[in-house]
Amino acid sequence: MDLSAIQSALRDANLDGWLFYDHHERDPLAYRILGFKPVRHVTRRWYYLIPATGEPAGLVHRIEAGMLDPLPGVKTAYASWQLQQQGLENLLRGCRRVAMQYSPANSVPYVDLVDGGTIERIRAMGIEVVSSAGLIQYFEARWSDAQLESHLEAGRRVDRVRHGAFAEIAARLRAGVPCTEFDIKNWILSSFEREGLFTDHGPIVGVNENAANPHYEPTAAVHKEIRRGAMVLLDMWARLADVPGSVYYDITWTGHTLDPVPEQFANVFGVVVGARDAAIERVQLAVAAGQPLAGFEVDDAARGYIRERGFGDAFVHRTGHSIGRDVHGTGANMDNLETHDERPVIARTCFSIEPGIYLDSIGIRSEVNMYVGEDRAIVTGEIQREPVRIV
Repeated sequence: MDLSAIQSALRDANLDGWLFYDHHERDPLAYRILGFKPVRHVTRRWYYLIPATGEPAGLVHRIEAGMLDPLPGVKTAYASWQLQQQGLENLLRGCRRVAMQYSPANSVPYVDLVDGGTIERIRAMGIEVVSSAGLIQYFEARWSDAQLESHLEAGRRVDRVRHGAFAEIAARLRAGVPCTEFDIKNWILSSFEREGLFTDHGPIVGVNENAANPHYEPTAAVHKEIRRGAMVLLDMWARLADVPGSVYYDITWTGHTLDPVPEQFANVFGVVVGARDAAIERVQLAVAAGQPLAGFEVDDAARGYIRERGFGDAFVHRTGHSIGRDVHGTGANMDNLETHDERPVIARTCFSIEPGIYLDSIGIRSEVNMYVGEDRAIVTGEIQREPVRIV
């Protein structure tokens, strides 16, 4: 925990403090930002206040009195609910505005981790509770140089697996060997293991109408055969398995088992790629010019491109998500559909750009990752320009 940096950020935001709270380890962000792990399962509520100035302080239950010992500051113990209430009032005395892991209207669910009753309790003390979303992005979503390098290395390995997966499908089709979505999913997972990669779930391997379901995943019981004449979508995400703090790389590519590809597929692919590139350009121009940019504005660039070409109703998800130690990270999302994400795109963060068009018989998505530096933004891996010819 960088206490001085947190307190400086609180003063810049005109906040009196940042109140952390947890019960049953429901808030993993609290532990990551504060920089400690609970020594045992958290069965009682604890509170920890970092004030804008002065020494932090905590409130813990007597039977778990050592829970916050790794953190600086005095900790007060309570047992009864009356003492808990009194201790919380003492902890927050003098505060008018505090940040908590809360998001108005649940607009940023990755941050909205404190229960409504606790928010009500703090407000009943006459204290304004504001969202910690901006603070979390600054202290949780920004990458170190080592994390950027882990992402780039993961990208090189994932891209090798992606190239090999399409080649594996083509080889099986040429040989007349049965090939299913589930077969290729397992081939990718085995390749990830050989490459020293870890993924928490997935990947997505979707054929034709299954590709039109953005979060489809084949299983042993539910899958389709990949046959000549089919389109194939691969959505793959992974991070380095043996590097502490490593971050994800997340891509989607599409291909077709006919060459030339069918006209409808080629037309939709062209629109998706155009939307992707419009969003990339929007980010790169803003960052190079030093202009502020919010997540919803990036979504607008991709969505507007698709809407102008008549496919607006077929683009059913946000343009991109934050990427970090979880594949869906805690920074700004490129979103003006599912939410209106007004969080700024800040330096040292990464996110996906992945517009898609989903029709009855096909679904096409093109996903890249963008990393924002101090004065430029880059796409961190290979960029698909043409459909993969799976022949």
